[in-house]
Amino acid sequence: MNIEELGLIGIFIAGAIPWMEAIAVVPTGVILGLDPIATVIAAVLGNAITIFIFAYLGSTIRAKIVERRVAKGKTAESPKFEKALMAFDRYGIYGMAFLGPIIIGTQFAAAASVAAGVRPLRVSILITSSMILWASGIAAAMVVFDLSFELI
Repeated sequence: MNIEELGLIGIFIAGAIPWMEAIAVVPTGVILGLDPIATVIAAVLGNAITIFIFAYLGSTIRAKIVERRVAKGKTAESPKFEKALMAFDRYGIYGMAFLGPIIIGTQFAAAASVAAGVRPLRVSILITSSMILWASGIAAAMVVFDLSFELI
């Protein structure tokens, strides 16, 4: 396994971590000299997996988080989740799909959208599609402006 393959595995894993987002790890991969197309694919696949997980398990995850927060004496909803629900109320599913990656994160946009009543498959497809557009656009801009250090 060469260094570029290891870098792409790292991009895949980082893309799957909530709050890391594909749109945050794509610039890192491109700056480090990884192939931009392979970087986008790795980051998108990692991020898409967690989007689908959060969409399909969102209600179960939310119930456990609320239960744990209440047991600790905190409010039922975290400030981040309340922000996500307010964003959904304001922008709807299409706004969440478009703005989710930059405002609250794709996973939380998916969970909030499902909690607001949108079907998990629809949420997953819309948010993943938006994330692909964002990641591809960022990678394209970085290539056009030649923003890489070619360390690898």
